[in-house]
Amino acid sequence: MSLSLILALLWLVAANVIAMFPSKRNHWPAAYLLIALGVPLLGYLTYENGPLVGVLALAAGASLLRWPVFYLWRWLRRLSRIERNGVE
Repeated sequence: MSLSLILALLWLVAANVIAMFPSKRNHWPAAYLLIALGVPLLGYLTYENGPLVGVLALAAGASLLRWPVFYLWRWLRRLSRIERNGVE
């Protein structure tokens, strides 16, 4: 098992443990930290193990961090709607 795969599995375990703790701020600071650590880790994982493993890890990370992904999707839709309509 490669180092990048071990680190990715540790990231997944840490994300699940963080999600179990109660939080007044709905885990947003932890989500920012997980994203900051996960993006370079995903690149490293893809580099070492290939694109299929990278896509699987991306899907696993997106399922854990679904609210940041949801808000990013809404922001991109709103941005494309503004550009399409020419309204700023």
